[in-house]
Amino acid sequence: MQNLTDYELMLLIKGKQHAALSALYDRYAGLVYSFAWKALKEEAAAKDAVQAVFLRLWTTESEYDPGKGKFTNWLLTIVRNIAADMLRKRRRENTGIVHYLREDLERIPDKRTLSPEERAEHQFVREQIRSAYRYLSKQQIALLEHFYWQGYTLSELAALYDQPLGTIKNRLHQTLKILRRHLSAEGVGTG
Repeated sequence: MQNLTDYELMLLIKGKQHAALSALYDRYAGLVYSFAWKALKEEAAAKDAVQAVFLRLWTTESEYDPGKGKFTNWLLTIVRNIAADMLRKRRRENTGIVHYLREDLERIPDKRTLSPEERAEHQFVREQIRSAYRYLSKQQIALLEHFYWQGYTLSELAALYDQPLGTIKNRLHQTLKILRRHLSAEGVGTG
């Protein structure tokens, strides 16, 4: 199973092959945990998110399409959605008052053992993202933080910023375009 591509493993998962799910778990559990921890800031919640992500892979009817982008991007979108749902639930339970601390990218725990090549690639991507942030205003960075890491919906952001929904959508779109342009210029894959 370890020699199969992510796409091939997903096809086997659709056929309810437990070994394929286990192989994907071994391959990506550390990354999923790191991403979930960054969003949730709690070890127990991040572990719950990992379980929810792999349960979703097992039960989902949607399929990964390699023609639309990298598997890791697709997987991290699932993680982001699950983490955002968990954050929304937490906010509702805590009467809407939740404080988040911004964490440095190096402090993201990564329980997975990376090869030297993977470590170098992760460090390169981290540096390029950090470098691309310099092209953004403080307001654009805050918008990304609220949307991607704190789980706010676009409607919630419109209320938070006291701006029309269309304005928030446009600002987020423009911010992502700036990041994509600078990451592409630096040779970082964004698809």
